[in-house]
Amino acid sequence: MITTALKQELVAKHGGNGKDTGKPEVQIALFTARIEDLTGHLKTHTKDHASRRGLLLMVGKRRRLLNYLMATDIERYRAIIKELGIRK
Repeated sequence: MITTALKQELVAKHGGNGKDTGKPEVQIALFTARIEDLTGHLKTHTKDHASRRGLLLMVGKRRRLLNYLMATDIERYRAIIKELGIRK
């Protein structure tokens, strides 16, 4: 589970100031943290299909945000995937 402190840290790190939660980089970082947390949960609870569906929805939303960022600013896209270790 993502704590408030972790969320504030991610927002401050990726969003210029501490209150800019709308930037795609911040949203991608938050989704990545939630995806990693849920992946660990699903490794122990293999039959939790409701959480698996939520995970797939989050991965899809993160993918759409990454596509948007790639279309608007390729350098920011490259920086965020390198920093978060997303993709190959």
